[in-house]
Amino acid sequence: MATMFSPSTFSSTTTNNITSPKPPQTPLPPKSHIPIPPSKPLLTTLTTTLTVTAAAAVILTASPPSLADSIAETTYQIFYGTAASAANYGGYGGNSDKKASAEYVYDVPDGWKERTNGTDSEFYNPKKKSEKEYLTFLSGFNQLAPKDAVLNNLALSDVNLQDLLASPDNVISEERKDEKGQVYYVYEIDGVAAHSLISVTCARNKLYAHFVNAPTTEWNRDHDLLQHVHESFKTTGSF
Repeated sequence: MATMFSPSTFSSTTTNNITSPKPPQTPLPPKSHIPIPPSKPLLTTLTTTLTVTAAAAVILTASPPSLADSIAETTYQIFYGTAASAANYGGYGGNSDKKASAEYVYDVPDGWKERTNGTDSEFYNPKKKSEKEYLTFLSGFNQLAPKDAVLNNLALSDVNLQDLLASPDNVISEERKDEKGQVYYVYEIDGVAAHSLISVTCARNKLYAHFVNAPTTEWNRDHDLLQHVHESFKTTGSF
């Protein structure tokens, strides 16, 4: 029995079965892979972005042409009217003889055509012949009658004016004086299908009536131009 359980045998067995614990090990983080894009595609992308940004800036900062700019570009010729027989009608441009004998003037938009149609002078837009300006005169008038009477008398010899006055949407009439005291009656007639501006005055024992007519569509489109030619009418004693 002593040999089976000897001290050496027991000690050896005990020593072989006991192991010392190992300290916990922290796992290493996985290696990160950062892709490095090729340099040329990056440069191309950056250039494209800058180009698009610059183009957008140009679009945002560039302002479209305004209506005022297009109107400012319109040019006119001065017409010199003589209020005489058909053989002695006025002319426009730099004709000094016509200018010296003129009794009235008004502006004509470039491109408008001249014609005589029972009036002392008349010009029309060739793109729309019913858009026009013209002047008539009557002798034997040294002063203006009341505004309503003058308008009704003008309509007696003007079919277009008769049609406008038959059923107008609105009629405005006023009296004004220029810087030299010349009296003008100014009428604005707004019809269903057309618009008319009329300026009437007396000078040299004559009554002068200047008309600017246009269909409603052209009136809305060319309002500033038509207003300009209307206001440009004067007798020669007032400039």
